[in-house]
Amino acid sequence: MKQPKILIVKTGDTFADLICSFGNFEDWIRQGLGVGENQIRLVNAPAFEVLPEPGTFSGAVIAGSHAMVTQNLDWSLNVEAWLARVVTAGVPVLGICYGHQLLAKAMSGKVDFHPDGLEIGTASITLTADALSDPLFQGLPPVFNAHTCHSQTVLTLPPGAVHLAKNTHDPHHAFRLGPAAWGVQFHPEYTHGIMAGYIRNMSPVIQALGSDPAKIQQQVTDTPEAAQILARFAALCRHAPMAD
Repeated sequence: MKQPKILIVKTGDTFADLICSFGNFEDWIRQGLGVGENQIRLVNAPAFEVLPEPGTFSGAVIAGSHAMVTQNLDWSLNVEAWLARVVTAGVPVLGICYGHQLLAKAMSGKVDFHPDGLEIGTASITLTADALSDPLFQGLPPVFNAHTCHSQTVLTLPPGAVHLAKNTHDPHHAFRLGPAAWGVQFHPEYTHGIMAGYIRNMSPVIQALGSDPAKIQQQVTDTPEAAQILARFAALCRHAPMAD
């Protein structure tokens, strides 16, 4: 039997210069998953491409975006309603940044701007006790570095969510819903070069907020533990039972 493909839901594009150097969000995710292009199905949500029915793919990654979840854009509302169905069906889901927030909102969590503003750069992430037995996070170090870039956040986790990771800026860096739906606020798909590119592109915003882009740039480091999340998710998709 042919293995169903992993779905990547595209929710926007990165900066033009980063596309030229590194590709786009979906390219970074595919590389992180460690699978070939023939094992991926890409759906462009802002172009209103049709989202497939649960049971026709082995798992779904909801990508990051430069949009804001609270804009309630029509395409985003479509993904939100679809996500609720996918989670209910028990299909593996991984939401990254925007996808993390949209997953929370779809399942009755609260999303809005972070009261302390932008988090950008390489940050230290701390796992909770529940992460030690989580299928996606178990075996990772209790504290590891990850790349971050977000202004909005999950202010309140959805009912029944299992809290998995936090840091000094954001208490909700990761959660799980049910057996197989995860949200991560940090970016497992970012490389050192991509993180540096985001800081460079957002330097005016960083300066306007009173921070020093050069200092944040100096603190960028590799994040091998965070990068494992995507490959681990791909492995879970390969072994997950298909939804009816």
